[in-house]
Amino acid sequence: MLTNLSISNYALIESLEMTPDPRLNMITGETGAGKSIMLGAVGLLLGNRADVKSLFDEERKCVIEGQFLIEEYGLNDFFDANDLDYERHCIIRREIAPSGKSRAFINDTPVKLEALKTLGKALMDVHSQHDTLLLGANEYQLSLLDAFAQNQEIKTQFSQSYKSFQKSKKSYENISAQAFELKKEAEFNKFLLEELSALQLKENEQQELEEQQEILDNAEEIKSKIHESLQIFNGEEMGLQNLISQLQQQLNQLSKYGQRFGELKERFQSVAIEAIDIAATLEDEDGKIEVDFDQLETIRERLSKIYHLQQKHGVDSVEALMAIESDLADKVLKVENLDDELEKLKSELEQARKQLFAQGEKLSKSRQSIFKPFAEQVTGLLAGLGMENAKIEVNRSGIDPASSGMDEVEILFSANKGVKPQPIRQVASGGEFSRLMFAIKYIMADKMALPTLIFDEIDTGISGEVALQMVKMMQEIALKHQVICISHLPQVAAKGEKHYFVYKDNSTNRTISKIRLLENEERIQEIAKMIAGSNPSATAFENAKELLSL
Repeated sequence: MLTNLSISNYALIESLEMTPDPRLNMITGETGAGKSIMLGAVGLLLGNRADVKSLFDEERKCVIEGQFLIEEYGLNDFFDANDLDYERHCIIRREIAPSGKSRAFINDTPVKLEALKTLGKALMDVHSQHDTLLLGANEYQLSLLDAFAQNQEIKTQFSQSYKSFQKSKKSYENISAQAFELKKEAEFNKFLLEELSALQLKENEQQELEEQQEILDNAEEIKSKIHESLQIFNGEEMGLQNLISQLQQQLNQLSKYGQRFGELKERFQSVAIEAIDIAATLEDEDGKIEVDFDQLETIRERLSKIYHLQQKHGVDSVEALMAIESDLADKVLKVENLDDELEKLKSELEQARKQLFAQGEKLSKSRQSIFKPFAEQVTGLLAGLGMENAKIEVNRSGIDPASSGMDEVEILFSANKGVKPQPIRQVASGGEFSRLMFAIKYIMADKMALPTLIFDEIDTGISGEVALQMVKMMQEIALKHQVICISHLPQVAAKGEKHYFVYKDNSTNRTISKIRLLENEERIQEIAKMIAGSNPSATAFENAKELLSL
């Protein structure tokens, strides 16, 4: 529901603000006073294209803002999807800068125009004689019939079944495509796997083998160097071990002469222990190293196989080869189990298909059950709106399951006796279409939460009892939904909870469009003028009072 609308610096509007009633609001005014300009501004608020030429003052920006109560519209998902804070009081704003740049805001957060359009459709519905595209669309017609049939729960069930079917279908098709590719390369993968598995690779193996090869390749020289080192250490006269022993004795003597010498003794003791340990380790290594040409050849052969496979697979480590082996094993196993998996997925797909068709038929039956009541109700309303010979039919054809169901519908219409009903978009004239759309929205008002409805002179071409019937229907719609009606008929304008008057102010050097809320006496004056012109008679005033009192 629209709680406040403000427009500034747009076309002939310098500044305009209105606070419509929650129910039925009327807007009247002379031709060219600015009613269509207001609708243009509302259109910008709903995401229509902006034009810098529409600025009242080309040096200032144009700002159009609407405040809405939105708690009944179920818009939480929209706000979540667009990363917006949800509040029951929502403000949407459109700004047009003198440069021509346009910006849109929802609750003071900048948004793209598409987001504003999506939200705008849920908040306001501008209905005029030229609004033929929407009702002519099959999708919209189907949504109307679903709302009339109260199909929301069945549609939700079908939607869930449709999503499950699509998911099962995608899984089956993906695995089928994979199966084709995997089977093509299955034998090659198996050969590669066997080649890798035969090596029984281990982590860090390559580094260890390369170190062993380095030692065995240089075993004689290593043993020679070890022997020379041990000879230096163990020599009888000038061996390092004897020198260490002699130095230890001297330092023991020196330690008696003060702490500093004692510390030197301790430090050398560590050196002596380390030197002895190094010598022992060298002797141990000497015992381990042997000139073993058979072992060297075995290591060379294994490394050669590893290097060959690394080059073949484009990697440089044993770990990478092991990862490839694991992946190949998965692929081979998958191929071996592929037929079972495909059979399982095929069974799941068939089950999902059956469920989908069952839900689709249920939804289709529910839709078809209301075709006749819907047509009869709309026809009856059109008769009351002066179209006694109007006829409505609903054609249905079955289609393959889609997100909307298994039905394609076409609402057929004829306004004249003896003329076969045809698709709406082909046969309805402006006035006929306007009344048809009005009748349908009247029916929908009892079935679903509608946005604020704006009727733009849909009473053009009607009068008398038809006009009274139309405004009576508006009043009934307004019991549950906010309605704003731009009218030129006094019997329609008299029935609003609030009555706004749009007029031109020529008191300055530039014409300005303004709007004001009419009080009781002002309203009588305006209705009387609508009846009898600018100088209404006493009778016109009495008629105006009578219309307002009915």
